[in-house]
Amino acid sequence: MAKGWLYGYLLLLISLSACHGNAQELILASNNASEYKIVIPAKASKLELRAASVLQDYFQRVSGVQLPIIADAAKPGTPAIYIGHTSKEKKIPVNLPAEGSLLITDGKDLVIYGGSGKGLIYGVYGFIEKYLHCKKLSDGPAIITTAKQVLVPGSIRDESKPQFIYREVYYPASQDPEYLEWNRLQQFEDLWGLWGHSYDKLAPAKTYFSTHPEYYAEVKGKRQPTQLCLSNENVYKIVVDGLKTRMAQNPDAIYWSVSPNDDIDDCACDKCKAANDEQGSPSGSLIKFVNRVAGAFPDKVITTLAYGYTHRAPKSLKPLNNVYIFLSNIDAYRDKPLATEGSAAAFRNDLKAWRALTPNLFVWDYITQFTNYLAPFPNFHTLQPNMQFMKENGVKGMFVQGSGDTYGEWAELRSYVTAKLLQNDTANVKELTAGFLKDYYGAAAPFLQQYIDLIQEKMIASHRKLDIYGNPVNEWNSYLTPELLDEYSAIFDKAEAATDGNGTLQERVTRARLPLEYTVLQEMRFYGIEKYGIFIREKNGDWSLRPNLEKKVSRFVDNCKKAGVKEMSEGGVNPDQYQAEWDSIYKAGVTPTKATGTTVTLQYPFAEDYPAKGNRTLVDGTPGYTDFSYNWLCFYGVPMVATIDLGRIQSVEKVKMHFLDDPRHWIFLPERVLVELSADGMNYRTIGDLTATVNEEHYNRSIKEYNIQNTNAASQVRYIRVTANNLTTLPEWRFRENKKPMIACDEIFVQ
Repeated sequence: MAKGWLYGYLLLLISLSACHGNAQELILASNNASEYKIVIPAKASKLELRAASVLQDYFQRVSGVQLPIIADAAKPGTPAIYIGHTSKEKKIPVNLPAEGSLLITDGKDLVIYGGSGKGLIYGVYGFIEKYLHCKKLSDGPAIITTAKQVLVPGSIRDESKPQFIYREVYYPASQDPEYLEWNRLQQFEDLWGLWGHSYDKLAPAKTYFSTHPEYYAEVKGKRQPTQLCLSNENVYKIVVDGLKTRMAQNPDAIYWSVSPNDDIDDCACDKCKAANDEQGSPSGSLIKFVNRVAGAFPDKVITTLAYGYTHRAPKSLKPLNNVYIFLSNIDAYRDKPLATEGSAAAFRNDLKAWRALTPNLFVWDYITQFTNYLAPFPNFHTLQPNMQFMKENGVKGMFVQGSGDTYGEWAELRSYVTAKLLQNDTANVKELTAGFLKDYYGAAAPFLQQYIDLIQEKMIASHRKLDIYGNPVNEWNSYLTPELLDEYSAIFDKAEAATDGNGTLQERVTRARLPLEYTVLQEMRFYGIEKYGIFIREKNGDWSLRPNLEKKVSRFVDNCKKAGVKEMSEGGVNPDQYQAEWDSIYKAGVTPTKATGTTVTLQYPFAEDYPAKGNRTLVDGTPGYTDFSYNWLCFYGVPMVATIDLGRIQSVEKVKMHFLDDPRHWIFLPERVLVELSADGMNYRTIGDLTATVNEEHYNRSIKEYNIQNTNAASQVRYIRVTANNLTTLPEWRFRENKKPMIACDEIFVQ
């Protein structure tokens, strides 16, 4: 009898416990009906009204129920979702930062609070994602998960506080306002009254330099419009007056940049030099000046760039409390985390030194290859450790620069994962990536994950540096060899097949494949008439285009346009111009040369940063086109003295070669080109001695052909020596203390 009673009592407890558990779960909607309302303050702000409208919209799209929005004074009489500063605020007091949010249950009610900034709208989107199971993965439509029942736990307290006060991921999706708010991101256009490099905006050289050169940097005793002279009192007045005008026009802007131009030479006048010498860095005169400006605007935040020549912190001069330092890590490679990457040592030291002077630090980070936005850039394994490194070192804000408003490799995925890490640096990146791939690419996801894992594995094993100014073509130690590209392409074939005719998924996979196709095309340019190149040799000895190449290029260009590719690189060609480059390649065909495949010896080494094919570059039969980083052999600060051994005695009628003129990259035409011929390799006679005329100041890119006729064509020749002398000094208009002139030759044609 006692045992039966105990058994019954236990069953009752279990039953009550189960009922109590169900009671804890809130049913917000069921079978197209809901007793809930959305309650907003009686005098709701624009943000509160918009937050309520967003919640109402998504709730209806998920459940089919439109919740009424009522004012707080109306007393709902039924359970409600309270938005913003309603009467619930007194009952559940909370102190949130401006962009913080709190989602909390109070009985059957849900309450969403936000700080004084955008915290409320962030909180609403957080609720939509976590409890309505919707997602915003890109600048396309949000993913909606419909449900007959909308259930949430009966006990919720989700509090979110931003770990960085400034969070921007610069990819095309950042142009979508909802994407930004959903993912708690910001946009510099909304926060900065003046952004980035700003000297020339504050005191434009075109306005003042001709009449007041003393306002600008003294370089080697001469004033140059590269930077401002920060010790000039009139410069200070111009900057302050200009900021006053701008601030009156844009009173809501939070940050105002007073920063050097994107140039090198700073002012070396006596006063500026004294300030820099005292502080052991060009940032001495910078911080002294910026502090003066910040003192004139104590209620504003003045930012300045620790970038280029200002990257090192001053010894002891502390920035004022309303000055924020924006430190760049542009010189670091990306194949290893910043905490351990050797090339990031200077950045780590700079960060530590600036941190000792001020807690107000932002970091300008880079996660794409600017010389090839579409190039495979497998750096996913560094995103989280880099974010954690920033947080651990007290960084307050992050500008993470991707491909900007043009489509770049994995733009959607990289933007999404980075945004989530800015919210929570301990997030599970593997789960984030897998979830994104599944939701965005459907059944193709496993194959895309396989590709991401494989290319990253091959990159790490190759020990090749991930350079944000590199290129996807390199013969040695590469994770992008033609054989590996075939392996990657086979994976993408499976991914495309898995879309099973779904147009949206197929388009997304096609977009994700663009980097592989781009790399294949660039490698074809690199190899030219060799294996994997553009041209193949017919049995009769003629050269023809590789089959289907024109269709392949045309299809690639069309897909680039559909994907939103506006430029192939920073300041580079657009898809139509890229097509035009290929059209010119088709038209030019192959130039016959007796030097192809012969031996070349060099008296001076080529620039190791741009190895191309090494010595073979000059005799591979392939021109370099217009990108110096691919198939041009560069000589930095030394002449090019190249001797070609034709292998046997023969006649030579003409020798020609191309040199690149690209002053933007400090590549200039040679001062002199000397061509000599020899039968024995010891006794040479000159057939051409040309002096180049260096153009006046310009930043265009062009190719100059040097054509030398052998007037004694009947002479017997085996050796050809080409000497191209570099400029002795850089032109005054492109002079930089830490730079030397470079020449670039792509091919020596012998006919």
